[in-house]
Amino acid sequence: MKKIILIATAFLMLFSCQNDQTELTSHTTNAITRRTCASQDVLAEQLKADPTLALRMNQIEAFTQKTMLTNRLVNGKIVIPVVVNVLYRTAAENISDAQIQSQIDVLNKDYTATNSDFKSIPSEFSGVAADIGITFELVNTIRKSTTKTSWGTRDAMKNSKKGGINPTSPTTTLNIWACTIGGGILGYAQFPGGSLATDGVVIDSFYFGSSSAASYPYNLGRTASHEVGHWMNLRHIWGDASCGDDLVSDTPVHKTANFGVPTYPYVSVCLPTHNEMTMNYMDYTDDRGMYMFTNGQKARMSALFVSGGARAGFGI
Repeated sequence: MKKIILIATAFLMLFSCQNDQTELTSHTTNAITRRTCASQDVLAEQLKADPTLALRMNQIEAFTQKTMLTNRLVNGKIVIPVVVNVLYRTAAENISDAQIQSQIDVLNKDYTATNSDFKSIPSEFSGVAADIGITFELVNTIRKSTTKTSWGTRDAMKNSKKGGINPTSPTTTLNIWACTIGGGILGYAQFPGGSLATDGVVIDSFYFGSSSAASYPYNLGRTASHEVGHWMNLRHIWGDASCGDDLVSDTPVHKTANFGVPTYPYVSVCLPTHNEMTMNYMDYTDDRGMYMFTNGQKARMSALFVSGGARAGFGI
């Protein structure tokens, strides 16, 4: 069993890479060949900018571990209200209502294990494969025209004074921004404990929902499934370090991120010898290559929603 790290300041060491995504000037996502998520880089910048964030995250981590150890359960059904904030310069960026609903549908399937590829889970991992039991409900779509060609990862899209859209009721609503991020970034999320003014998930509009074949291999809406996992306190499965710790006990240790669609069994170089769970949503594989969460990840997410949890205001 992997060692569980409780001190949020350790995240600074894991996520020390610099966030160099600024106000980018061109849309480069069409050329993306490898998944890139900026959540860890954004977190590193937030931790440096706000010394109190590490303390809040440490408290959330301690609460999470205690909740899992005592097997505290959510008292009620978790339904996440969603507001989608669309920022567009071109007609293509002004994604349709149907495409937005397709993203909600993907989230509902992936988080209730009703996705059609769930049956593809290898028998080795079937015993820990989880129905997270969380559903999502679209409550509003807000659209805003912009002259920006891309937004970067400094949260400008979440600030009306910078041309973006302020989040709606972030203590009780998941805000998702659909816009052109740029820099090869598919999306990023804010972890629990961050500022309410920037809380939520950002997805590049080209990869939002069940999109066109032009968005392949990221056309199945799994970017949001991955980023919402971060928003619900999941780390990358490789722990953002060589053979690192993702703070979940039933996910195999990964050497690093995996890309494409690795053929099972994919033997890890991390000892002792074992197979990596490349089909987990928190890896970097193509959309068609990720299709499961684990019971440990479910417990970690669920801890946010019990009384006293960081997201206790949602859906109960």
